[in-house]
Amino acid sequence: MTEELQGIVNRLKESIDKSGLSYVELERITKIAKSSIQRYASGATKKIPIDAIQAIASAVGVSAAYIMGWESNVEEIPFSKIYMRPLYDSVAAGLGVPAENTIVGYIPTYIQNAIEKEKYIWVNVQGDSMSPLIDDGSQILIRLQDTIDSGQVAVALIDGAEAVVKKVNYGDDWIELISVNPYYPPRRFEKAEVQRVRIVGIVKKVSKDLQ
Repeated sequence: MTEELQGIVNRLKESIDKSGLSYVELERITKIAKSSIQRYASGATKKIPIDAIQAIASAVGVSAAYIMGWESNVEEIPFSKIYMRPLYDSVAAGLGVPAENTIVGYIPTYIQNAIEKEKYIWVNVQGDSMSPLIDDGSQILIRLQDTIDSGQVAVALIDGAEAVVKKVNYGDDWIELISVNPYYPPRRFEKAEVQRVRIVGIVKKVSKDLQ
């Protein structure tokens, strides 16, 4: 890969990551196949069509010129797409804590589609079971939805009271909540016990203050 193409790939992936949009959402917005966008962002291609760069740049809120390396200004996200979304306390990335509904602040958040802004919230995370992916004290941006794909990281509610953030795997009659930190064993629910678990939303972004 040439140095120029590597730079384009790096800026493209960085811009996608900062936008908080999933590849599925980008596919819907840009009409470019998810697999193609993933190849562009991973560098698994010898060239990226300029019309694809333009479409993806528009979707994630930067200019195509920035992606191409022709300008250094990355702050292209329009203020009209920045919304103050509530920060709740808390959800557990550990053994589990009671779900809290207390708003402790608001965080400016880029949201591509204004119609969906009410579906996004931030939550404080306690515990280290998802470290190093999500550290204790992090804040996570959640898109509220009751279904996810197996293998995605989500917030789940157990028995209507205990909120946890975990990687979720499931089959026809079971669901498993998995930690990144190997110290914490998976929690598996089978058959009728599956009803004890409800998906609250998918984790879209992780934020943590530097000490």
